[in-house]
Amino acid sequence: MSDPTVTVVVIDADKAIRRFIHTNLEAAGMSVFDAQTGAQGLAQAATRLADLVIIDLSLPDMDGIEVIRELRGWSAMPVIVLSARSREEDKVAALDAGADDYLTKPFGLPELGARIRAHLRRQVGGDRVGVPQIQFGLVTIDLGERRVVRGSRIVHLSPTEYRLLSALVRHPGRVLTHEQLLGEVWGPLQTDNHHYLRIYMGHLRHKLERDPAHPEHIVTEAGVGYRLVGVR
Repeated sequence: MSDPTVTVVVIDADKAIRRFIHTNLEAAGMSVFDAQTGAQGLAQAATRLADLVIIDLSLPDMDGIEVIRELRGWSAMPVIVLSARSREEDKVAALDAGADDYLTKPFGLPELGARIRAHLRRQVGGDRVGVPQIQFGLVTIDLGERRVVRGSRIVHLSPTEYRLLSALVRHPGRVLTHEQLLGEVWGPLQTDNHHYLRIYMGHLRHKLERDPAHPEHIVTEAGVGYRLVGVR
């Protein structure tokens, strides 16, 4: 059914439904992680580098539409809503928030599987066409290929380093606060861990800046956060 490297996060308050989806998708060769709440789901999607999220709208800590908006703040991964809400206004609200698809409960596993495969095909294929390259200094970032080059040399970034760089690239010239960056890269439960951020910013500067001790592009805004300057 799927490539074994595909990672799916299932966010649903119903333990039985989570177990049912988890068991069947895992049997199909996917790597599956569960979350009962919206906060847990956001953290799982970020830390597991999810390829696709399946989400219910009725969650114990926040509305699923709010979770979708949070996801869309840092990721273009496909999001499939799986909800008992069948009103047209609920479907419209979810799709407007950034969901890619909407299935109502009760649902058929074959249809869910087919929709997952369709979205993953588009993610790997057509959605990458025309994705721009971002440049600053000697660095070129190909967002479609997830490739970073400095001069003529490919720069190898860890998944966390790449997520952090992507967050900066999405908002060139804008100051991103410590809390914003921590939330986007490590998830909403880690927004107080400024130490993580300093360490990984140091890694990025050593790999991308001409003089890491005096960065020209990944700039610190003292007491506030960081911004990426010189993007062209």
